[in-house]
Parts: sequence; C-alpha cells; structure tokens
Amino acid sequence: MSATAAGVLAGLGTTDVPGVLAGAAGAAGQSVDEIVDAIRAGAQWTLMVISAIILVYSVAINTSYLMLIFLATWDAIDSHRRLRFFSQEDTYANPLTPAISVIMAAYNEEAGIAESVRAMMSMRYPTFEVVVVDDGSKDGTFERLRAEHNLVEVPRVIPDDLPMRGKVLSTHVPADGSASLLVVRKTNSGRADANNVGINLARHPLVCIVDADSLLDSSALLQVARPFADDPLNVVATGGVVRIANGCEVVGGRVAKVNMPRSWLVRIQVIEYLRAFLLGRTGWSRLGGLLVISGAFGLFRRDVLIEVGGFDPDTIGEDAEMVARFHRHLREQRRDYRIVFVSEPVSWTEAPSSMAVLARQRRRWSRGLAELLWRHRKMIGNPRYGRIGMLTLPYFVLFELLAPVVNLGGLALVPIALWADAINVEFALALLLASYGYAVLVGFVALAVEEYAFRRYNSWRDLGVAAVASVAENFGYRQFNAWWGLQGIFAALRRTKQVWGVMTREGFSTPGRSTGGNRG
Repeated sequence: MSATAAGVLAGLGTTDVPGVLAGAAGAAGQSVDEIVDAIRAGAQWTLMVISAIILVYSVAINTSYLMLIFLATWDAIDSHRRLRFFSQEDTYANPLTPAISVIMAAYNEEAGIAESVRAMMSMRYPTFEVVVVDDGSKDGTFERLRAEHNLVEVPRVIPDDLPMRGKVLSTHVPADGSASLLVVRKTNSGRADANNVGINLARHPLVCIVDADSLLDSSALLQVARPFADDPLNVVATGGVVRIANGCEVVGGRVAKVNMPRSWLVRIQVIEYLRAFLLGRTGWSRLGGLLVISGAFGLFRRDVLIEVGGFDPDTIGEDAEMVARFHRHLREQRRDYRIVFVSEPVSWTEAPSSMAVLARQRRRWSRGLAELLWRHRKMIGNPRYGRIGMLTLPYFVLFELLAPVVNLGGLALVPIALWADAINVEFALALLLASYGYAVLVGFVALAVEEYAFRRYNSWRDLGVAAVASVAENFGYRQFNAWWGLQGIFAALRRTKQVWGVMTREGFSTPGRSTGGNRG
C-alpha cells in the first residue's frame, strides 16, 4: 500500500457534503459555478468513502506485517538457539540421510555457469548428483561446461514419469567418471519443462531445484534437508533463503566475502530479499501457510512431484504454482504434510542491475501470482483447504495481488482530491510520515534479525548502506514496483504470450579476474 496515497487520501476534510449537494441542486436555473460546486461536493463525498476504505486497508496490511515480523523474529531467535545443538557432522555421517538430485535448468548462462556448477559439485553432502539441463541455449553455455568437465556424450534412457515438451538432443557425463554430473541438451521449451526433464532423469528421492546462476553455501543441502530427516513421513518440501550476490567476492564457486553492491538499485533489492525471506516466508512457515518456495532454491520429494504432475509449463510462475498444487493435492487426499522454510541455508543469485531487466522480472512475478490465484481460485476462502485456503490465499489476493491497484489508484485520486479541496493537509502529512516511518522500521527489523542470527555483513559501512537503502526504497522504487505489478496483472487478464525476456548477467566477482560480459 502506498504511504503517499494512504496519507493524502486519509487527510480528507470534513465538509458538510449533504448540505452542499442539496444547496447546489435546489435551484432550477443553476449557474456554471453551482454545477462545478455540485461536482466538487460529489467528489468530496466519494473521496471520503474511498479514504475510509484505504485507511482500513492500510491498517489491515500493516497489522499483518507486524504479525509476520513477530513470528519471523521468534523463529530466528529459536533457530539461533537450536544451532548450538545441531551437528552437521551427525547429518553427514547418518546412513539414513536421503540422497538428493540437484536440478539446474540453464538458458544462456555462459557468464556464470562454470562457477555455479563448480559450487554445486563441491557441496558438503553424503550422496547427491547434479543434473544440468541446457534448455536450448544460444550462447556458449554448453561449451563452457564441456571444457570445464571434459564432457563426453553417452546414451541415457529417459523415464516418462512426467510429460516433456522439448526434445532431448543428447546427454553428457565427465569422461573420467569422477563426478556425479549429468548434462542434458534439449530444444528450448521453458524452465518448467526443463525442470521436468531433470526430474525424470533424477535418481534420488529428493529433488533440489536451483537456478543455474545460483551459488549455494557449502552446507546448504545439509541444512535444507534437515526437516526431511527430522520428520520424514510428513515433510514434502522445504525452501531456503535466496540472497543477492552482486558485489560479493566469489572464490571457487563460493561466496568468500559478503559486500553490499555498488548500485543503489541492487542495494534496495538486497533489503527487499531480506524482508521477503527472513520476515515474510519465515512467518508464513510458522503459521503452516507457506505458499512460495523460490525456484532459485527449493527441495521436494520426487514422488510427490510426480503425483501432482511436475511443473506446469503453461504458467510463468511455476515455482509458486507448484507449491499451491502440493497444498491442493495433499489437502484433497486428507494427508498429513508439512512445507517448511529453513532460514539458515543460503542460495546466492545475481539480481537485475538495470531498470529494464528489473521491470521484466517484476511484471513476470505479478503475472505469475495472478495466474496462480485464478488457477486455484477454488481454494480461496474454502475451509476444506485449511490455513492455505482461509488465510494464505485471501492474504495474497488482498495484500499482494491488489496492492498495486490500491497503490496507484490512490495516487491517481490525489489530484482530484486537491481540486475538490478535500484534503486536510496537516493530517495527511502526519499520516504520510507515520506510514513512511513504518515502512522503514520493517526494513530495519529485517536487518536487525539478519545481523543477530547470521552476521553476514562484517563492516559497519555495509550496514549503514543497507539502512539508507531501507529509507530510499520508499521514494520512487515502490511506486515503480506498483506500476510493473499492475502491468503484470493486465498481461494476465489479456492472456498475452508469456515471455521471460532477456536477463542480462555479468557473472560473479572473483578476485583477480573480471566478471565477464553481458549475455542474453
């Protein structure tokens, strides 16, 4: 909800609207001034009603944020205390620790694919494999992998557990057989279909879906798989934290030093990610209503993935849609299950560094949410689906999907309110400052929780920059986000062709060498 819109519209005056309307309409021969007065009075009355609605909306969304912050902070403190009793060595040495197949769908990832695969291959986990699905890349993605791992082509029978749209052209493994790596080349058919191909080829009971431009912490698999070991009968999916790697130093496929990016556009995204993962998803996980597991880092039971039909190639937000389908399928079967967010493991990814690329990403996210909610509209407000139907989905409709509409709609009404002389300026400014202060407070809480639990930023300068970014995002950035969100909603309504667009990347910063060029 826009603080500007809420503050200004909530400052509407208390004009005697019915009296003005009656006086303006009473004379038979109205002058032009009287007609204008009547229109202005009608606008005042209408704006007063709208302002009341906006105030209720603003209070409701802020209250929900406070609840999620409380739950996330509680979870972070609890997790921090449990860490002293958790031994990764026990999980690593346990013969019952489930094996994992890591699926990396890649399209034009030449700039960072070598670092990403190197990081995956050196993960600390007892038994795992890496399946890279090259989804018809037009750059040197496969050539980089072939040179890095000395790949040779081998025949491989591909199971048909999930339907596949693209044609598999070849499968490749390292010539010396020293690494559990499989590289699949196929015709382009989108990330969802590429993930399904990887799941068909996966040999292990757990499937980890990661972006091809992601770098995982060395112990990330051990941490994200822990809920499966703690509750093997009920846990069906887990998600981990996604953080921004722009500006960080990468050595050997690992983030060796965490730095704030140089670009203010990316710095603001760092705050967004902190808030979304550490506060939003942690809070929803505590409530048992987690809806989103990022396609950049999620772990799933392979058998349940196959039960629900795999990722849907016909939706642009296939990661969240998959989680919604998990909830729907398992609720309808009346099975006990848990979908858990784990706040310790981190997947590092490259964030958009230009407004054009960021706009495409946010339009895609908004469209994906709209498609998800329409596709699973049967669940919304339906007690059969428990918390996901009665709490999570209605929340996403009201405060995620409709937020851009209320935000920009409120801003659009401000000129009308000024013309109608319907604004109490002092009250509007006071509420505006309070709204901005609250938004900044949420960002500061995210930073404080992250610093208490994980201490990833080692310099006071970086923390200071992050604090400034928490303030700066309220001036222009949020408004642009709302506009892009509205465009995504309109694209979903028009059912235009789904286009991911070009994601220009620069690769990861490694001391002693350049980060590489752009690619698309």
